[in-house]
Amino acid sequence: MIHKERKIRVLIAKPGLDGHDRGAKVVARALRDAGMEVIYTGIRQTPEQIVSAAIQEGVDFVGLSCLSGAHNHLFVEVARLLRRKGAKDIVLFGGGIIPAADAPRLKKAGIREIFPPGASTQDIVQWIRKAAGT
Repeated sequence: MIHKERKIRVLIAKPGLDGHDRGAKVVARALRDAGMEVIYTGIRQTPEQIVSAAIQEGVDFVGLSCLSGAHNHLFVEVARLLRRKGAKDIVLFGGGIIPAADAPRLKKAGIREIFPPGASTQDIVQWIRKAAGT
């Protein structure tokens, strides 16, 4: 649970070689507009870079965006590395072009929520607030 006096800190990341980041930027802006502190890593990040940044920045959440179809590997690897680094308290969520059939596997691997195409930024904001206990 996050103390109400402290802003929720969220890292938004684009793992892999996908260069399309408009959706990630829209989500980052919506989270900022909702009063959260947001760190955007930019495109073409490795899972190792994402985990390192998340730990270094002391974030509460990591939002992963993938449009390339590599989410089954990249999201799972981020979750695995966070656990390995002792940062399993960082909550992972993801979005992008992710088939509904892939969501159960991703959730089992540690991705708490998947936001499919068309999910509203308000739904994401509300979900983060609820997950943070604020």
